Amino acid sequence: MRLPPLQSLRAFDAAARHLNFTRAAEELFVTQGAISQQIRQLEEYLGFRLFFRLPRRLQLTDEGDRLARATYEGFSRIAGEIESLRAVEEAGVVTVSVLQSFAVKWLVPRLGHFREAHPDIDVRIHADDRLVDFRNEGIDLAVRFGRGRYPNLYTELLMRDEVFPVCSPDYLASSPPLNKPADIAGHQLLHDATSHIEQPRAADWQFWLEGVGVKGIDLRRGLRFNSGDMVIQAALMGHGVGMARTSLAAQDLKAGLLVRPFPQTVASSYAYYLTCPEENLNRPRVQAFIRWLKDEVAATLTDIEESQPALTIITSNPDA
Repeated sequence: MRLPPLQSLRAFDAAARHLNFTRAAEELFVTQGAISQQIRQLEEYLGFRLFFRLPRRLQLTDEGDRLARATYEGFSRIAGEIESLRAVEEAGVVTVSVLQSFAVKWLVPRLGHFREAHPDIDVRIHADDRLVDFRNEGIDLAVRFGRGRYPNLYTELLMRDEVFPVCSPDYLASSPPLNKPADIAGHQLLHDATSHIEQPRAADWQFWLEGVGVKGIDLRRGLRFNSGDMVIQAALMGHGVGMARTSLAAQDLKAGLLVRPFPQTVASSYAYYLTCPEENLNRPRVQAFIRWLKDEVAATLTDIEESQPALTIITSNPDA
């Protein structure tokens, strides 16, 4: 059986509840004449009258009364299901793709704050250095480290990054003095040998030494790791002086577990970016996670500003 046009049924439902065409029109943001026309068309479609048009009021016919109960129940059920679906969407699960190092040293330690603010949203962390396929892999949002060039995706700068040497307080106290950058020549160096798609030299020793103008250091020696978080861990354990990024070392610096032997900092030409398909931004759970990420980044930057002052040197070679 073919149903009448939905627009006519909506007009009838409103008119039947209010028993007034003008108030029905106000509810649906149309004119009183439009409601009257929709009712006439519905009556013609059904072949019977729905209202008695009395001088100062409307009255439902028997057929109109039966249909009014049916439309009220139907629209109420639809509205209830929509609210239920919205609640599931807002709660539900948010799946986030991030680099392993960022997950370990920045994101995971802060997730408790998100849980406190949004106990109904579960977070799934997808640690991967590659660029993911959002739709086929079920990823809602990604945090990538690069230049922000992600075609056909929404992209927003989340956090800039800087690089600088770090070591443990015990290592600094028990090792040969580190008074100037050239002094690293006599120390065990911890290398971040990560080679991601966009940033093959984003946090290596050569990048920093070029930035501070130091030459002649033999960088072939030392311990090499294929993830920035392992460099931080090795530095924490006193294995040497590591090249760190602000994003990965901020909490350990704040806690006093790591120190910076030199004030010089070199600004990276890469940064962290939020990226996802444009339509994912309409999901309440994604909106909530993005708001929380921005709040946490703001707190991180405050911690950095309150730490020991540093001279920032902007590298002149964006492809370094």
